[in-house]
Amino acid sequence: MGSENIFLREQKSQRRVVVTGIAMITPLGSDTESSWKNLIEGQSGIGPITFFDTEKFDVKIAGEVKGFNVDDFVPKKEQKKMDRFIHLALGATSLALKDSKLELTDQIKSSTGTFIGVGMGGLPLIEKNHTVCMERGPSRISPFFIPGVITNLASGQVSIAYGFKGPNFSITSACASGAHAIGEAARYIRDGLCDVMVAGGSESVVSEMAIGGFSSMKALSTRNSQPEAASRPWDKGRDGFVLSEGSAILILEDYEHAMKRDAHIYCELTGYGMSSDAYHMTNPSPGGAGAAQAMAIALADAKLNAQDIDYINAHGTSTPVGDEIETQAIKAVFKDHAKKLWVSSTKSMTGHTLGAAGAIESVISILALNKSIVPPTINLENPSDDCDLDYVPLTTREKSLKHVLNNSFGFGGTNACLVFSKI
Repeated sequence: MGSENIFLREQKSQRRVVVTGIAMITPLGSDTESSWKNLIEGQSGIGPITFFDTEKFDVKIAGEVKGFNVDDFVPKKEQKKMDRFIHLALGATSLALKDSKLELTDQIKSSTGTFIGVGMGGLPLIEKNHTVCMERGPSRISPFFIPGVITNLASGQVSIAYGFKGPNFSITSACASGAHAIGEAARYIRDGLCDVMVAGGSESVVSEMAIGGFSSMKALSTRNSQPEAASRPWDKGRDGFVLSEGSAILILEDYEHAMKRDAHIYCELTGYGMSSDAYHMTNPSPGGAGAAQAMAIALADAKLNAQDIDYINAHGTSTPVGDEIETQAIKAVFKDHAKKLWVSSTKSMTGHTLGAAGAIESVISILALNKSIVPPTINLENPSDDCDLDYVPLTTREKSLKHVLNNSFGFGGTNACLVFSKI
């Protein structure tokens, strides 16, 4: 299943990578605690769009973050210099660092790296400045427009805010951006290049162009009258994903470094796999071959067998094609064990946060591992005939978990999978 892939290489040092801080900001809550509480209660974060007038749009629903106070994380004079995806990244980083209790000494800051995945960047600010350009002329475009919208300024502004002088860049791989950022950050620790990495994803494109563009692709749900029921992975009534915004950050550390400072360790990041479908710009490859390859590589990287995985937080976007293909990919990798697995899509509650999804779902996977609670797939009332795994429908379940897998797949056929394990 591709375990011979060149991206699965033996590391000379094989330093262990652990998670010592987590945070998420989602349509379910403006912090980790409220997001998790609403998640395990099976609440939906989807509602009518308030960011712009949707009268002319076929799609009128999205997942907006409520109650996020940017003043808590970004000085007022800096706020207009950044798009909202950067605000959210700074907020999630602040919460994750606080959770990690990492003392930011000069020595720590000198080598800490920052990898934050972003799928689309500052589209709302692009729209705003385009309007200014058309109505008032190009000379009235903000001088902060360019640094306010480019994807790498999420990690760049985090680096500036905290003085992190290690490697600093953004990964843009559509809906796999956050997962790729976490996986690549883990490699820097494994290879001995850094002891600490700030890694995750951020996205905020609930905007006219994004809603209009995805609508033109027929990718979005039009269940406007029932927004909380619109995201329904694997259900026969699914009609597309629901666009959302959010951010999540993980503090990754070398195991020995974390032990020396007596850090609270959530889990170990044991496996990372990636692949490409090499098939189509938006559709997954038939049978889920690319997704299956990434899962197999992640398992091999973690030195685990298929039956060792207890739970999969699936990509599960609620699209007619994607959900069925992911099911086929899981069956290809896990074979007889597939029917014993618990698989759920938390996008049924959060919607699809694009570049932030892999990071948000990593935090959810880690909390599931730590709390022995598996969040449900809400709205799954009538599964499609070809979607016949245990998707944890409707209600939360309790189970002791040892190893969990997080799947993220994106346009362009890019796939990233992460394995988190109890210490």
